[in-house]
Amino acid sequence: MKTYLVGGAVRDALLGLPAGDRDYVVVGETPEAMLAAGFKAVGRDFPVFLHPKTGEEYALARTERKSGRGYRGFVVDTDPSVTLEDDLIRRDFTINAIARAEDGSLVDPYGGARDLEARVLRHVGPAFVEDPLRVLRAARFMARFAEHGFTVAPETMALMRQMAESGELSSLVAERVWQELRRALGCTRPSAFVRTLHDAGALAAVLPEVEALYGVPQRAEYHPEVDTGIHTEMVLDMAAQLAPGDDLIGFAALTHDLGKALTPAELLPRHHGHEHGGLEPLQALCERLKVPTEHRLLAEAVCREHLNVHRLAEMRPRSVYELIARCDGFRNPKRIEQMSLVCEADKRGRLGLQDQPYPSGAALRAALKAAMQVRANEIAPGLAGPEVGEAMRRARIEAIATARKAAAE
Repeated sequence: MKTYLVGGAVRDALLGLPAGDRDYVVVGETPEAMLAAGFKAVGRDFPVFLHPKTGEEYALARTERKSGRGYRGFVVDTDPSVTLEDDLIRRDFTINAIARAEDGSLVDPYGGARDLEARVLRHVGPAFVEDPLRVLRAARFMARFAEHGFTVAPETMALMRQMAESGELSSLVAERVWQELRRALGCTRPSAFVRTLHDAGALAAVLPEVEALYGVPQRAEYHPEVDTGIHTEMVLDMAAQLAPGDDLIGFAALTHDLGKALTPAELLPRHHGHEHGGLEPLQALCERLKVPTEHRLLAEAVCREHLNVHRLAEMRPRSVYELIARCDGFRNPKRIEQMSLVCEADKRGRLGLQDQPYPSGAALRAALKAAMQVRANEIAPGLAGPEVGEAMRRARIEAIATARKAAAE
């Protein structure tokens, strides 16, 4: 049995990055031979097997032929005559088309190692255009590797533009779009995902609510970067810095300013009411991509309340209490912590303001902490029903006022 380590494990090792899952390609074998050797079949679309001892995935070398629209429109051939080179050429990018033989030698027929050294994301061959998901994968790889200096090869970007113009991206199912977006939001440079799709003319097909932000001006005294699309990119990267790997924080950062795309032209660069106006496009995005409830609820809270959090020092204790209550913070305190991080990313995700402190975040967390220390059995003995709730409300407002006074002294 000829087996080769392939894909991300080889790529990341050559980059000096921590290794993830190890995947193997088997050349010259049949499904029957794999089963006879003790492997367990798990592949749905093509033959993939789990090693009987390690549990690692071994796939038969295969070719693919386009047979219809979308990422599932392929006919797969796993005949034993399929070579390793045949298998590698069907892959998306040269940096993912490198194999390592059992003796440690590299098999690199398409120049992946060279492109790794040059920090270039380049498609392997013309079959790249047959799978629209590869446009999103290119953007997601940029979100992961932009910090290492990677760029998209001009000829690959040209193919991505061609695919976007063809309308092929409309065949992508919501679950796959969300999967790629979610993974990108957990990367070190999520802005590169949005920017790559924007530059390829593909963002309008995938995230039209975000594409609409580009070219929308903001007041320069608050947003020196001016362009709302660029601001969104900066907020995404600041969120990734404040909460590494947290796609929940990343999604709220991505969608916090969607309402600015709806501001009438005669009102620009002001955006009065954008925090409430953004809720409708946010809900449309969430429904279309089947976004998980936890992500949607945090994003809605941030969209609606981020301006209030920014001006928290100007708000009365009762208004701070009501903000926390609107966001379900007393039942879900973690949401307030998450909101404070996204709002900090919004405030610091601006040109020249990246290192500014954000006291509102600490003040919001302190207000919640003070309010949560109020106990019903201590402040409402003998009360019942609505009276308990009203007593708790008054006591929590007082606790917030006391904590604020103590912090100011």
